[in-house]
Amino acid sequence: MANVAASPHAVLPAATRIGHVHLKVSDLERSLAFWRDVIGFQVTQRYGRQAVFLSAGGYHHHIGLNTWESHGGNPPGPGTTGLYHVAVLLPTREGLSEVLHRVIRAGIPLDGAADHGVSQAIYLRDPDGNGVELYWDYPESEWPRDARGELSMVSEPLDLAGLLALHNPGVPASA
Repeated sequence: MANVAASPHAVLPAATRIGHVHLKVSDLERSLAFWRDVIGFQVTQRYGRQAVFLSAGGYHHHIGLNTWESHGGNPPGPGTTGLYHVAVLLPTREGLSEVLHRVIRAGIPLDGAADHGVSQAIYLRDPDGNGVELYWDYPESEWPRDARGELSMVSEPLDLAGLLALHNPGVPASA
């Protein structure tokens, strides 16, 4: 691929969003159990034993999983390029708490947790070693800004006990 100099004026429209991520996985059923049963995405379509598409809220898909080139494969080793993490934005802090409870019940270890001033995030790995960030954004009016009005994000410890206390695992977050 040729080096392409980007214009300093190239700007995407403000409504632009990342639509979905498609992951190569080694074991479709194992990955499906993680993304569907622990994280909470719903299956929207399946292509036999090779691919499955999942979403939240009925969108066609947010996550695609396939074994087309990776069945039985190993994750990339340290020092290689690739996906750092997939970030899943939850609409409420209570929703983040609910998913955190499921992650803990599933015995999935956390890689970390942070309060970034603009968001609260937990970090973990899917069964293929892909990084996963689960987070909730503070209202934009509360985001920290410097004297020039530019974002001033931080990486402070997240109060996990306080986050967990928001959701009683026996009661749905919407109750």
